[in-house]
Amino acid sequence: MEANPSLLDTVGVGDLVLLDPLSEESLLQNLKERFRHQEIYTYIGNVVISVNPYRPLPIYSPQTVEDYRNCNFFALKPHIYAIADDAYRSLRDRDKDQCILITGESGAGKTEASKQVMSYVAAVCGKGEEVNQVKEQLLQSNPVLEGGCPPALRRTSSSPGKYMDVEFDFKGQPLGGVISNYLLEKSRVVRHVKGERNFHIFYQLLAGGSDQLLKELKLERDCGHYGYLGREDPSLPGMDDAANFRAVQDAMTVIGFSPAEVRALLEVAAVVLNLGNVRLGSQFQASGIESCSIQDNQAVREICEVIGLPESVLEKALCSRTVEAKKEKVVMGLSVAQGCYGRDALAKNIYNRLFNWLVNRINASIKVDSSERRKVMGVLDIYGFEIFQNNSFEQFVINYCNEKLQQVFILMTLKEEQEEYVREGIQWTPVDFFDNSIICSLIEDSKAGILAMLDEECLRPGVVTEETFLAKLNQVCASHKHYESRATQNAQRISDASLAGPCFRVHHYAGKVTYNVTGFVEKNNDLLFRDLSQAMWKARHELLRSLFPEGDPQKASLRRPPTAGSQFKASIATLMKNLYSKNPNYIRWCIKPNNNKEPGVFTDGLVQMQVRYLGLLENVRVRRAGYAYRQGYEPCLERYKMLCKQTWPKWKGGARDGVQALLTDLCIPPAELAYGRTKIFIRTPRTVFDLEDRRRQRMADLASLIQATYRGWRCRTHYQQMRKSQIVISAWFRGQAQKKRFEQMKRSTLLIQAWIRGWKVRGHLERSAFSPPVFSVPRRPKLQKFFLGLRNNLPPLVVTDRSWPAAPYKFLANTNEELKKIFYPWKCKTYRDRLTPQRKALLQDKLCASELFKDKKTLLQQSFQGEYLGLQKNPKYRALHTAAEGKLVLADTVRKVNRANGKAVPRLFLLTKNHIILADPKAAQPKTVVSLSDIRSVSVTRFSDGFFVLHLSETSTVGAKGDFLLVSDHLIELITKADLRAPGGPCRFSTQFGKSSVAIRIVETAEKNRVAPVCKKKGSHRMEVLVH
Repeated sequence: MEANPSLLDTVGVGDLVLLDPLSEESLLQNLKERFRHQEIYTYIGNVVISVNPYRPLPIYSPQTVEDYRNCNFFALKPHIYAIADDAYRSLRDRDKDQCILITGESGAGKTEASKQVMSYVAAVCGKGEEVNQVKEQLLQSNPVLEGGCPPALRRTSSSPGKYMDVEFDFKGQPLGGVISNYLLEKSRVVRHVKGERNFHIFYQLLAGGSDQLLKELKLERDCGHYGYLGREDPSLPGMDDAANFRAVQDAMTVIGFSPAEVRALLEVAAVVLNLGNVRLGSQFQASGIESCSIQDNQAVREICEVIGLPESVLEKALCSRTVEAKKEKVVMGLSVAQGCYGRDALAKNIYNRLFNWLVNRINASIKVDSSERRKVMGVLDIYGFEIFQNNSFEQFVINYCNEKLQQVFILMTLKEEQEEYVREGIQWTPVDFFDNSIICSLIEDSKAGILAMLDEECLRPGVVTEETFLAKLNQVCASHKHYESRATQNAQRISDASLAGPCFRVHHYAGKVTYNVTGFVEKNNDLLFRDLSQAMWKARHELLRSLFPEGDPQKASLRRPPTAGSQFKASIATLMKNLYSKNPNYIRWCIKPNNNKEPGVFTDGLVQMQVRYLGLLENVRVRRAGYAYRQGYEPCLERYKMLCKQTWPKWKGGARDGVQALLTDLCIPPAELAYGRTKIFIRTPRTVFDLEDRRRQRMADLASLIQATYRGWRCRTHYQQMRKSQIVISAWFRGQAQKKRFEQMKRSTLLIQAWIRGWKVRGHLERSAFSPPVFSVPRRPKLQKFFLGLRNNLPPLVVTDRSWPAAPYKFLANTNEELKKIFYPWKCKTYRDRLTPQRKALLQDKLCASELFKDKKTLLQQSFQGEYLGLQKNPKYRALHTAAEGKLVLADTVRKVNRANGKAVPRLFLLTKNHIILADPKAAQPKTVVSLSDIRSVSVTRFSDGFFVLHLSETSTVGAKGDFLLVSDHLIELITKADLRAPGGPCRFSTQFGKSSVAIRIVETAEKNRVAPVCKKKGSHRMEVLVH
């Protein structure tokens, strides 16, 4: 079975299937020998056994994770990482949902094993910020639910059963999960066995909470102050409750709890602690009936201050009870015993509901929101079989759960093993095993089961006691061979002093367990008085209020809540359905080597008892007698077809024939194989792992072939691209070389032609008797004199000066004219380069004015200043300067013509980039603001006056009174900077005064000394403007 014996069997036998001889003694001795050498893991086929070492071992390092990652199951020593890796790879590669079932007694290391499984899966799956966040949330859910306590140091069995479904995407990366809890031992809140502790969160809160936090929660740091925590020493060796409290808070933050939620949770936990300090005493009412009352109101007052509830409401709910009879409500006082029962029931219910809220809140953070198909790996960490000196209702349901888990194991690994062989037509040696379904029926049968009779007894009217319940059991189950009590023994004339009167005994698969019926009815009823639920609902504490929805008077129901036994039975049924739906190949057991949790101690009797009720010997016999591996023909052929030339790459026949041809070609002994109707069976895992090794080697060869093919294709493609590029580059290079050669030849040809033509012309001129000697020596001094004289007598660098000296000789006339044409543009450019930016802008404005008023008006302003009012220097105009800050273009004084009589009044005129502002010169305050976009047009005269009209659009807000008639001494600059097109020339134009139209007539006058222009109103629709 093992692929590498030197690694598997370093100490003893690493796989019990290979143990020889096989007996209970040899199996026990092999486990003991391996435990002594710190080999705590042992295989039974693909199942692993773990013996708790009760101390840290250096076998969980990151290097160990890498060693077992994607490794053959039997290639290394037995380890829990091998199980986790096999399950994860089956889920990721074969698309099968997995289930890792972790069972064993309390203290056998189940919780630590589940953490190691989750840690390994988290280490080997994908990376990334979102994936790491999901993994961290899944891992941090353990410290929150466990109270941040190392399981190996836990001195309590209070850990609830926990089942986590971790969901993965198609790539094998975790998406989230769902947690389910089973049977929190809430009775531990009010009382616990001597030598054990209450729930860890109480001790952690008192040890790790700050002084300010404890003060606000009304708590004291001394654990002995609280009745529910007992008076014994709360500390545990090697446990730091303060550090664990910080670890729990950090874990809640990672999961996504808000500070308000953490604070509310701690407040509810503080309420549970303070409830244990509520002391009740007896008093007599006026009618002489005994009732209970609060002896010390301090605890009640502190509770009410934390949860926001009036003291009277809580005191009334603790000391009285409201009973409805014939639609009438009667308030009855409670005895001291009833009051204490109600107080403890309230504390247990608060803690139990708080824990359920905590689980649901974690699920809300780690649940998967996407609707895509997901793969699931379930990890079950649940309490083991319990046998104490005094076994009560909690031990009964815990052992019932273990009977169901044993039934899962029986059905999935033993019974189904044989049944599958029969279905496939495979002949083998049957192995007898104990089927515990008869015990499960004894407990869960809907009519004659113990739980059904307990519910029936709880619901029966009249006086119900444990004695009546036991009598009913003796009546119904007397003939059952796995049930016995004092009554059944007396009927059989058997005397057994170990079986007391109020007890019954069940013959479990793990052994006989005696249960004391005391408290069965009370714990199964799990009643909480309606008055207490309503009191909690009335609290202003949001979390506590949400835990008691039945306390809402509008939702009050007289329906009896389901019993604790029926609830647990339903949750176990759901769990079994979930387990049956997944691949059960990864089931492991945890074994407790001693009861004192001491490292290195191996108690033979204790381990032998666990070996028996876990059915290890029967499982080994099944594995040895049958076939360890089986698979359908089509998946087997698909997985291993590359090992045979006949089946690779595609088999054309049937799947069974293909598998037979494949295995025959591989020379596997026929004794190792059995061909079923739909599956191939392989006897030993050694053959399977030999196939896996061959497949892995073949896959590596195929991968190398694919890589070589790909690299060859890539190199060929690269070569073809390089060759194509080289051809293109060569073509371009040759083309460019030929072009350069052609250009050079062309230039050479033209030069030769020019020299030849020049030589011909010179020869022709020299031979001509009438042509003057152009290149005669006497002309050279004249040329030199001309250029030197021109250099010394250049005209001044004034752009308005276009003078140029005349040519002294006629043959230089054309040359002189060309020099003149070159000199003037150069002189203008030199002038422009010397201009400052301000001067250049001014000249541009003048150029714009010249183009704008060319042939339209005789007046032409010589200089543009822009700011004629001195706004910055005159403090009177400070408000106007502030209004136009950063946007002022022109500031001047104009005269505004009155529309009614034609008289002109002075106004301050401010032009900005977007507006025209007219202001009163005395008040220096804006009177009119006109947007430039509202100016439709501007009209001016063709004379040398400063009169102009601003025509406003009808939609303008200031155009209701009509157009503006203005007179400015800087008209040209104003129109130019406002960028307004001013049509000049007409002697008549129309303006709009209010809703009426007025015709303006321009009249030229010869009176030069008179102030012009002068406006005269001629009736209601005409005005004359005298200009000169």
